[in-house]
Amino acid sequence: MAQQVSEKQARQVAEDARESDWKQPSFGKELFMGNLRLDLIHPQPKLDPEAVEKGEAFLSRLKDFLQNEVDPAQIERDARIPEQVIEGLKEIGALGMKVPEEYGGIGLSQVYYNRALMLVGGWHAALSTLLSAHQSIGLAEPLLLFGSQEQKLEWLPKVARTHVSAFLLTEPDVGSDPARLATTATPTEDGSGYDLAGRKLWATNGAIADVVVVMAKVPREDRAQPAEPAASPKGEGNRGGISAFILPYDAEGVTVEHRNEFMGLKGIENSVTLLENVRVPKENLIGREGDGLKIALTTLNTGRLALPAICVGTSKWAVKVAREFASERVQWGQAVGKHDAVAQKIAYLAASAFGMEAMLDVSSRLADDKKNDFRIEAAIAKLFASETGWKVTDELMQIRGGRGYETAASLAARGEKAVPVEQAMRDMRINRIFEGSTEIMHLLIAREAVDSHLQVAGDILDEDTEIKAKARAAVGAGKFYAAWLPGLVSGAGQRPGSFDEFGDLAKHLRFTERAARKQARSLFYGMSRWQAKLERRQAFLGRIVDIGAELFAISSAVVYANTIASERPERADQARELADLFCAQSRRRVDRLFHDLWRNEDDANHAAALKVLDGDYRFIEEGIIDPSGDGPMIAEPPAEAHEAEQGSNGAFADAGAQRGAKATVA
Repeated sequence: MAQQVSEKQARQVAEDARESDWKQPSFGKELFMGNLRLDLIHPQPKLDPEAVEKGEAFLSRLKDFLQNEVDPAQIERDARIPEQVIEGLKEIGALGMKVPEEYGGIGLSQVYYNRALMLVGGWHAALSTLLSAHQSIGLAEPLLLFGSQEQKLEWLPKVARTHVSAFLLTEPDVGSDPARLATTATPTEDGSGYDLAGRKLWATNGAIADVVVVMAKVPREDRAQPAEPAASPKGEGNRGGISAFILPYDAEGVTVEHRNEFMGLKGIENSVTLLENVRVPKENLIGREGDGLKIALTTLNTGRLALPAICVGTSKWAVKVAREFASERVQWGQAVGKHDAVAQKIAYLAASAFGMEAMLDVSSRLADDKKNDFRIEAAIAKLFASETGWKVTDELMQIRGGRGYETAASLAARGEKAVPVEQAMRDMRINRIFEGSTEIMHLLIAREAVDSHLQVAGDILDEDTEIKAKARAAVGAGKFYAAWLPGLVSGAGQRPGSFDEFGDLAKHLRFTERAARKQARSLFYGMSRWQAKLERRQAFLGRIVDIGAELFAISSAVVYANTIASERPERADQARELADLFCAQSRRRVDRLFHDLWRNEDDANHAAALKVLDGDYRFIEEGIIDPSGDGPMIAEPPAEAHEAEQGSNGAFADAGAQRGAKATVA
């Protein structure tokens, strides 16, 4: 079972896993402090000609493979990716898109890796999910960032060509609260390795993986810590904590108990995986004991850009489908796209696709340039694209009407083009949940947004800080805010000629500069008002983050339009038109968010929710029959459930899984 920890302990575990240092400048961090540091994203870094040539060549091979070798309708129908498709992806090098050439991969830039995911995701989302889980959060990225040279030499060539990888963190009772992690890694008596035990849930690729990254908790021992960043022999003390391990999936004791099925993403190989005394050598520890969550979060800084890429691809496709359908479908004497109600939706689709692509391009070039800390930008891109992508897909279904709700197979059966809108909607929905749900992303980004404040005033806000320490912190904070607050009064956004090099789009940057200062003042006021309790004002923090996301989107749209004008002059005018439209729509959303910061029903909503949880208002549930049946909302681990029923330890049936061989679905 998951460990029971206090709220304070859970927060501390998450805090310890953060990258606490800001070694490079960050556009996002500056934005939340009220500074529009446009120089950090403009002009955008130019694409390396060799990277472009390599990327375009791979995209050509990938496109040819998809169109000639992959039937997306078959994947949807069978809810599986055919084995020959996976083998084909291996042959063209798709498993090693991000692995450097020196280790047997292709070594694509982040820009072209994202473009590849856009291409694949548009063909079938299960394919992009397979590849992104393998490369964005699977074994390759943690090894590139934290692995030893020996680990890289052994495993990177394998995951680049032959071995599918997965990432095992989530457990049946542990999601976004890793402090409760129940899977253990017990050091062996002879110090040669660890024994892993536990159960992992929702492991994408976990049903077919060859090798996985497992997060498990090493028991802490109050003895001298080892000098080397590797496993220490039992008896000499362990650093302990949540740690990351390389686990070959054919190890004895690995059982895939269940292949999970979902509303969308038909074809993904997502598992419940049981680990029963699985021995891993100490050489398979990635980094040091206790660095597991830091490794996971750092990996996600870049890995999170995969989801926006997939959302952008679907949104581009939505624009194409809407244009084709709304031009051909005639009602009331003209194409439906010319009716204002539909025209408004088409404009939203086109503008949103441009805005999302701009954020993705800006973030990806920052990742490739390696001169900026882009953790906030990547997180915002994931948050914004998953939310906007869902709205885009919903509006596309509304434009298509009954044809949007009808399956592609049914459309084809009656002679119409097999447009899979309902499939796209089912596939898109998960993006608001995995790799950080919208609610968790709000909190994660908010934590980074207030980091500068916590560095100077954290002791003041901490209830456990002694009075003398608070007094010392107050002196430092007073000096900081005396210099910072006056800078939020006025800025370039109030000068009519500012940002004129962007032509007609300059007005949007002036708005962004003013709004950034207003947002910073609002956040400071919230901190002053609620102090340490600010972290509980999650609706308020969510709006602050959403304002920041919109401001980053506006900045990206203007900068990206300028880049297009430079790199593709023939598209300059249309790019500026779409940027102008997107910025206008975004500014309206920002105004509404600012209004709702202080005029809302947050307290009343929270109070009502607590009453619902206490059983009040149950009359509203009358008059229905719940088809869910009996059973717990959160299942007990099978071992405990079996013991409760049988009073014995024979908990885990073999279920056909072969131990000592590659794990198979039970």
